[in-house]
Amino acid sequence: MQPKDIAKDTAKVVQNYLTYKAVMLVIGQLAETNPAEAIWLRQYSSGGKLRDAESYLEEIMSEPRGKELSLRIMTVRDSIAEQTLEFLPELVTCELKKDNLSHRRNLLERLTRSQSDETSSSSLDSWETTSETEESPD
Repeated sequence: MQPKDIAKDTAKVVQNYLTYKAVMLVIGQLAETNPAEAIWLRQYSSGGKLRDAESYLEEIMSEPRGKELSLRIMTVRDSIAEQTLEFLPELVTCELKKDNLSHRRNLLERLTRSQSDETSSSSLDSWETTSETEESPD
């Protein structure tokens, strides 16, 4: 897979996630101002519909109640994107490096522990064998 394809796939995942967060924010806002609308939007959005953000928006626009809500969701999504996406490349890079370092450290500790356990076990086995041969009264 080419870097450009990976970037496109990643952008799609981020777009879907931002839509999900926007829907959750709108539901939270509606819960305070219009509880019945919040319930409707929560129920409408359940069942995995938010996995494909663009299909979700197309579908909700076709609902009588959904036209205004879809515009609100898109506005909130744009706002979230503007506030967060500038930090994303650096954040992802730093977190990946930090997490990779942690995973490598854990792996090295496990490998070292396994080798040390094997060495200890081998030493113990050879010590026991030596002790047994020294004690046997031929």
